[in-house]
Amino acid sequence: MNIVFLSEQKGQISSFNIDKRRVLFCGSGLLMLASLFIYIGYLLAPQPTLQAQQDSSTEQMRVALDSQRTELDSALQDAELNMNAMSRQLGKMQAHVIRLDALGQQLTKMAKLEKGEFDFSQSPAVGGPHGSSTTSSTSIPDFMQQFDELSRQLDDRSSQLSVLETMLMNRKLHDEVSPAGRPIRKGWVSSYYGMRNDPFTGKREHHQGIDLAGKQGSEVISVASGVVTWASKRYGYGNLVEVNHGNGYTTRYGHNKSIIVKVGDKISKGDVLSLMGSTGRSTGPHVHFEVLKNGRHVDPTKYISKR
Repeated sequence: MNIVFLSEQKGQISSFNIDKRRVLFCGSGLLMLASLFIYIGYLLAPQPTLQAQQDSSTEQMRVALDSQRTELDSALQDAELNMNAMSRQLGKMQAHVIRLDALGQQLTKMAKLEKGEFDFSQSPAVGGPHGSSTTSSTSIPDFMQQFDELSRQLDDRSSQLSVLETMLMNRKLHDEVSPAGRPIRKGWVSSYYGMRNDPFTGKREHHQGIDLAGKQGSEVISVASGVVTWASKRYGYGNLVEVNHGNGYTTRYGHNKSIIVKVGDKISKGDVLSLMGSTGRSTGPHVHFEVLKNGRHVDPTKYISKR
């Protein structure tokens, strides 16, 4: 390759021959020289120091710790809320247990169970062979679910026992006010309810009660709880005591020697009303006992048999 040079001053023409190998060699040299300058510039450029790198790592760790602290605070707050909820639920369950214990003891007495047969102060007797299934810990959601289920069961049992208590109380009240048993502690039946020969006229007539003979001055007792509605003399009955028991029941106790109660007195079953005598139309010491249901006389015999 020839390069021609023309000189304006001398007017001469000169040429210069360039070999291809020389051109490649020169290009390569220039490229290497440029690369050297670039490398030297990189070395001379400011680089981040070790302290700057450490500061960057410390900042990243601080950000990570702040994030973890926030998550931990949130978890602790949730745990505190759950503990408060569990504490309230536990207090509610303890109140239910106290109520169930009181109901159980009351029902045990009302049912007249033997002492120790059903003791609410002791844990129930349970047992059985060791199971073969593997055990595992309970997760928090499962535990809370079991906790709520147990609370619901206690609510249900409390309601059921309350209904049972009401039923037993009503039954006990019914038993208290329903005539049952004999109006005397000792004695014998001298005349039954129904048709008989009148001891004074000898004529056949209906005897509206039952006569129980005994010792003069012996106690006459109430066969049911109630309120005294009569406590004085009445024609034919002599000294009469009448007790209203509710539910349509009324009982009468006649021919008493003396009366102990007065009108308006509240009477419990077995309380002494009077002392046996022979006042009124009577041939000897006895009590004339009548039972009225809704104002009509009924046979006292079936009530006497209800001991």
